[in-house]
Amino acid sequence: MERDIDGLFEVSTSERLNKPALVLNADYRPLSYLPLSVWPWQEAVKAVWLDRVDIVAEYEQVARSPSMTIKIPSVVVLKDYVRPQKRVAFTRFNLFLRDEFKCQYCGAKGDLTFDHVVPRARGGVTSWENVVAACSKCNLRKGSRELRSSGMSLHRAPRRPEAEELRNLGRKFPPNYLHDSWIDFLYWDAELQA
Repeated sequence: MERDIDGLFEVSTSERLNKPALVLNADYRPLSYLPLSVWPWQEAVKAVWLDRVDIVAEYEQVARSPSMTIKIPSVVVLKDYVRPQKRVAFTRFNLFLRDEFKCQYCGAKGDLTFDHVVPRARGGVTSWENVVAACSKCNLRKGSRELRSSGMSLHRAPRRPEAEELRNLGRKFPPNYLHDSWIDFLYWDAELQA
């Protein structure tokens, strides 16, 4: 038995239940794509019980309380609209997302670090406009030299991304788990196949 809301709801199962719910804003778009806005089943059931969300899709499994039985939600939509953040935090993850998890010098994926285009030793600052994702090999090769003296070039000049741009880039990197009921809400503007 798994329990929710201080033991009010429970689910009968012989193994651990992994039924997350995709959380959509009131406009039916995910709150975020990367990481994907999901709640554990317990949080989704609690939000339904507290009348904070509407259920859009459900799993077959049910949660029971002494007075109520509810199918586990697989997609929920918030009743109140949450305004997306306009400012993008300058974090390593957001930097890698902006650069699509690729080295901006050679295009390699994996083993990423970050590089100051104008090295700090030469007055470069740590900012969106001066830092790029780089593989260890390219970062070591460039060292603390200026870009032109290193003989290297950038695939794309560094710049501050817009919040909507990062949200859209996040759609390119789906999580390991996608329930069938989520697809229409994650890729609603994707071209349909005839």
